[in-house]
Amino acid sequence: MWATSQVCARAWHPSPTGEGRHLIRSIWLRVIGAGVAGIATVVVGLSDTVFWGQVDERGIAAGTAPFAITLVLGAAVSLVAYALVELVQTGRLESITRQFGTRTIVLIPIAIAINVVLGQTVGSALKLPLYLDSVGTILVGVLAGPIAGAATGLVSNLAWTFVLAGTPFGNPYVWAFAIVAAEIGLVAGLFGYAGVFRPRPQTSMPRLLGGVALAVVVFAALVKFSILPYYRDLCPSTSGLGQDPAGFCFELFVPSESVDPILVALAFVVVAIVAIALVALVLRLARDRELGVVLVLVAGAACGVLSALIATPIAALVFGGVTGSGTDVLVAAFQKAGSDLQDAVLQQSLISDPIDKALAFLLVFTLLGAVSRRLAARFPQGERAVGTVEG
Repeated sequence: MWATSQVCARAWHPSPTGEGRHLIRSIWLRVIGAGVAGIATVVVGLSDTVFWGQVDERGIAAGTAPFAITLVLGAAVSLVAYALVELVQTGRLESITRQFGTRTIVLIPIAIAINVVLGQTVGSALKLPLYLDSVGTILVGVLAGPIAGAATGLVSNLAWTFVLAGTPFGNPYVWAFAIVAAEIGLVAGLFGYAGVFRPRPQTSMPRLLGGVALAVVVFAALVKFSILPYYRDLCPSTSGLGQDPAGFCFELFVPSESVDPILVALAFVVVAIVAIALVALVLRLARDRELGVVLVLVAGAACGVLSALIATPIAALVFGGVTGSGTDVLVAAFQKAGSDLQDAVLQQSLISDPIDKALAFLLVFTLLGAVSRRLAARFPQGERAVGTVEG
């Protein structure tokens, strides 16, 4: 009996020595276990769910509530699985509990509000193939950690549809992309832990100029050759506004009569904020020779590619590629050019998402550079984000 109890005790609190025990202690075991448990729960829960059919008076399609419940349940099961593995490994739940301190709990609703306001404004009042609905999620992920970031993204999208339904800020489409929002928060948290958002001032001028030039060329090429051409002859207006003799068409704002006045006003605010952030970024580059900008751009683009691969089947199968945002025009353009629905949505996502996430990452990087280092360092992962601790 005594021997059995000793074996159980060693299994519950494994020794740090030994290759096998080191493998068991690896965080990847927690991640794999959580992923398998969560995916299995979602697959089983959605096996009989039908998303098509009539919509209610709020514009929410049938099947959304079961989907949302299943998604939350899957996230809960995933978190429980992660916690159980960590408990077996260490006897504690420190990696989870430390991410949800008082400051994080206060920051999460603020981040959700940022997501909704920016996302709804860009999607409804600005005619741009972008989203900007993950800035708050990225901020929480970088400062608090990947689990807190994932939770913020998940709750943000579900609240955006179900809590704000019937208001100017409600969106009947974003519920389905809650898993994508969670992935963004998770990836941002991992990049934050890796120190990607850490400032890197006073970089040698040749390295700085080379990095900036490469980033500018890549993103300018994406915009010029992959986005702007698809606005040709696609403007709904016949007045000729925004259309040059060559037939090129680009309108920043949707006609105001079709958009809630609150969102129209916010659209100008959003454009101003983005412009100010970009100017501040350029000034920071010139003053501090900040190479971190390039790393953040690359990290954001990588996150966007992963988001595109996850979001494409959701947009195509659940909504037929039409999600009520500025990206719909790109889907229509690719279909007009001969792509089928699945390919058109993927082409659109691989254009919009990398640029969108790179811009969102840059906005968060700029914000972190503007706030007090002492304030940022008080968050669970803030010391890595602001550079007081190097990962």
